[in-house]
Amino acid sequence: MEKWDLIIVGAGAAGLTAGIYGSRSGLKTLILDEKQAGGTLNIVPWIENYPGFPEGVSGWDLAKRMIAQCSKFGAEIREFERVLELKLEGEDKIVKTDGAEYCSSAIIIASGSRHKKLNVPGEEEFEGRGVSYCALCDGPLFKGLKVLVIGGGNTAVTSAIYLSRIASKVYLAHRRKHLRAEEIYLKNLAEKGIEILWNTEVKRISGDSKVKSVTLYNNETGEEQDLYVDGVFIFIGETPNSEFAKASGIKVDESGYIIVDAQQRTNIPGIYAAGDVTAFPVKQIGTAIGQAIVAATEAYKYVRKPYYA
Repeated sequence: MEKWDLIIVGAGAAGLTAGIYGSRSGLKTLILDEKQAGGTLNIVPWIENYPGFPEGVSGWDLAKRMIAQCSKFGAEIREFERVLELKLEGEDKIVKTDGAEYCSSAIIIASGSRHKKLNVPGEEEFEGRGVSYCALCDGPLFKGLKVLVIGGGNTAVTSAIYLSRIASKVYLAHRRKHLRAEEIYLKNLAEKGIEILWNTEVKRISGDSKVKSVTLYNNETGEEQDLYVDGVFIFIGETPNSEFAKASGIKVDESGYIIVDAQQRTNIPGIYAAGDVTAFPVKQIGTAIGQAIVAATEAYKYVRKPYYA
């Protein structure tokens, strides 16, 4: 069984930042991710509020820079290896994946979150055949076609703006009268010709071999209508990837987010959490990075006890 000073679960913005700080401080650091390193950054078309990039930066480019920095300081990243179980009873913590078992002195959980689903008829059936949760990944497939974006936050709005450069027509459906997205993004919606469908919910996604239409319900008037589109992009929130952590005895709140203190400590000594998997109310790249810096600093203190004794 391989022995590490620090194991980080998740290679998104938080996990990669923790990897930079952990390895740079001299800890033998391993980062595990069930998917490709970069996490949610890989599917963010454009970021305008990250400090140091006045013209903006793509999520993919930012992720590549973080990965390179991790490697520079010696952190090892293992992709496509899913963490199944944590054994946290002793001083040495055991991380079991679908490929191996590892031993570590400290663990930082930065496993992020996953897309919520509408859970309406046709969503599962047409996933990959017109239903998508990633505009950057699948947008080019809809060049010159009509698409519907569902949601009211930054991800939904920025994705709609991105798709407006590709699709012939973009609709944005939101179940309320107001969008949650930042004001700077809202100004771009009208400029891009994106049609907003207020107080609108999706009741059904229909088609044959691929999506052909959606049935929409106006929760203010009670009316239903069919909208003919070729693609449906869903951005209605996130669910934390915390099931394995909860099963190991780490405390989570009623929504499944890991509970941490100001030092990113969980209820189990030597176990920390950072980023979108935590109960911190602001889910941004910057806040995930800040949490990860604190978590990695505290993990270093925990592993190198003479450092602060």
